[in-house]
Amino acid sequence: MVIKAALQGEELNIYDLKLKGFRIHEMPKHASPSLIRGRRDYYKIGLVTGHMTVCYAGREVEIKDTVLVFVNPNVPHSVVRHTEEATGYACLFTEAFIAGRERTDILKISPLVNPNANPVIPLNMEQAGFMRGIFQKIQSVYSGDYTHKNEVLRSCIELIIHESLCIQPVQNDLHNKNAATRITNMFMDLLERQFPIESLGDPLKLRTAQDYAERLSVHINYLNRSVKEVTGKPTSVHIAERIAAEAKALLLYTDWSVADIAYGLGFEYPTYFNNYFKRVTGTNPKTLRKEKV
Repeated sequence: MVIKAALQGEELNIYDLKLKGFRIHEMPKHASPSLIRGRRDYYKIGLVTGHMTVCYAGREVEIKDTVLVFVNPNVPHSVVRHTEEATGYACLFTEAFIAGRERTDILKISPLVNPNANPVIPLNMEQAGFMRGIFQKIQSVYSGDYTHKNEVLRSCIELIIHESLCIQPVQNDLHNKNAATRITNMFMDLLERQFPIESLGDPLKLRTAQDYAERLSVHINYLNRSVKEVTGKPTSVHIAERIAAEAKALLLYTDWSVADIAYGLGFEYPTYFNNYFKRVTGTNPKTLRKEKV
């Protein structure tokens, strides 16, 4: 999202990012207005000044001044730039980079992870100046050769998170229904993003409600309760129906063997897949395949 926009005109060295777990870029002052979808495998914090619309977990936030933007890699996000001019900085980092008991606790309550927190935080002139100084410090440390610079970078990220929570505390009195709707939308979007299965080299990874709860950084009981409240169906039923729908498509429209389809959908053995498919759909894979025209 903001991070991808920050990289227009500057190639991202993915190897360097994976090696160190951290990267910072200064946004180019001029870039063509466009819809930009962000990377989905790293946490991101952006300090942005410009006119754009941030789309995040089904919500849209229009930006006209200076804001902090927090992005969780598991939440769909994009940005629409309305003008060519925008300034700011963007940090990308892995969860492993910021890992640690205290830091993990900070992540859990921050807008990076907490679905109840607003990921876009407006800043006044004083706040923007302070944040700009932190990002400039990050850029300076990142480019330097200080032996313990990773610790300094982690501390700077923590400081940004703490300051953001001071500026805009997490609201604990939000209506449960709104929170439930939000996490349900996040779950449904994450579920859809697992499909289609196009390669045996990239089989389905999330197959249980626990898998989704861990990816969304929420307790499984909260996820199950929210999804059932909003949709009337348990989380496991949504997952089973979507896997079954994908299985039908693969059986009818590909030449994959039943064993390959079972593996692609994350089943260890074809027998497990056959039993699962029959339980959910009422028929077995081979019978459905015979209907293929």
